[in-house]
Amino acid sequence: MSTTDVDQQVEIWKMKRLIKGLSMARGLLVKEYGTASNIKSHVNRLSVLSAITSAQQCLKHYPRTPKNGLVVFCGTILTDEGKEKKVSIHFEPFKPINTTLYMCDNKFHVDALQELLENDSSFGFIIIDGNGCLFGRVTGNTREIITQFTVDLPKKHGRGGQSAARFGRIRMEKRQHYVRKVTEHAVSSFISSSTNMVTETGIVVAGSAEFKHELQKSDLLDPRIRAKIIDTIDVSYGGVNGFDQAITLSQAALSNVKLVQESKLIGKFFDELALDTGKYAYGVQSTLKALDMRVIETLIVWENLDVNRVVLHRPDGTEVERFLTPTEEADRSNYLDSETGVELEFQERMPLLEWLAEVYKEKGAQLELVTDCSTLGSQFVKGFGGIGALLRYKMDMAQLDENEDNDMYYDLDEEVEEDNEDEDGYFF
Repeated sequence: MSTTDVDQQVEIWKMKRLIKGLSMARGLLVKEYGTASNIKSHVNRLSVLSAITSAQQCLKHYPRTPKNGLVVFCGTILTDEGKEKKVSIHFEPFKPINTTLYMCDNKFHVDALQELLENDSSFGFIIIDGNGCLFGRVTGNTREIITQFTVDLPKKHGRGGQSAARFGRIRMEKRQHYVRKVTEHAVSSFISSSTNMVTETGIVVAGSAEFKHELQKSDLLDPRIRAKIIDTIDVSYGGVNGFDQAITLSQAALSNVKLVQESKLIGKFFDELALDTGKYAYGVQSTLKALDMRVIETLIVWENLDVNRVVLHRPDGTEVERFLTPTEEADRSNYLDSETGVELEFQERMPLLEWLAEVYKEKGAQLELVTDCSTLGSQFVKGFGGIGALLRYKMDMAQLDENEDNDMYYDLDEEVEEDNEDEDGYFF
């Protein structure tokens, strides 16, 4: 994936997490809602007025409406501990939002944000047979016919006598001319004239005859188009009916495009591991150490990684951070100083993946979020803890782990001192 695509995937993940939190939040306005002046309950009225005031303060950060619109959530919610908590969230979505909505309720309404997360990847279709060719596009749940044309090709026959060879040459020339015309239309349909790149995520070639195979084998087909072909399908019809049938038969291929990309990435990680190149890291501690040293090229993390970054205070005021699973968090020994045995003071907790999404650019890495839906993805999650990395060059991570005084945490103050000593980063 390109850097832009990766950044967008991270933004989508952030919004998914935000929507999940907002949809689960429940406020104090249980009995009634509406404008503040119409709320009879004193408690509800004060809550609404407080939320409106918070929203007004948020708007002061924006002298004009952002390009993609503005999303503001304000209110008082109930935490898991049953306590009241005021929240104020405002941001510009990663792509334009075309909904104008003001709502006062006992929950946050996130339907408009959910619509932004719908898959808008575009897939091209080439439906080709002996009668003509159709070029179409499918985006989400809509389809579009870009262009189509018919062709009248001579049939193969055994008549002609001494002219049979000439008829055969004419037939082959017309077939070749037809294939050339199809390749030209493919370029005009699927390659942007401004960026000179393919506009589709993938292209499906379908047909009821051998033309679909001839097209892919032809040297006339643009290499950029050929590289985007994700499936070849046999259909019973041509034209619009063939287009509809191809869409139905290619659902699995279209849904697995992201999984294919994930499998290639994780497969590359496993290849580095099998060849023992040293250009890899896995596990929370080794991966985060490599990230801190800025040697990670691609950071691979399971999108449901259940590890938290916990920051603790020592009695002398210094800070340490530990990366714990929910089971480890329940163990009080993980909150003790390994040297003195003194209990450390809790400061903050944040999901590790959320923290990585905030700092990966600062560390010079590219963040790739993967699932466990594929065989390789499941193996990566179960065998390597759902976190690993491809390094820029060979590193002996085992030796680095041995040099760590305690691989359960990092001393944040020592890390700051090291950064101050070398502001330009690490050099090897």
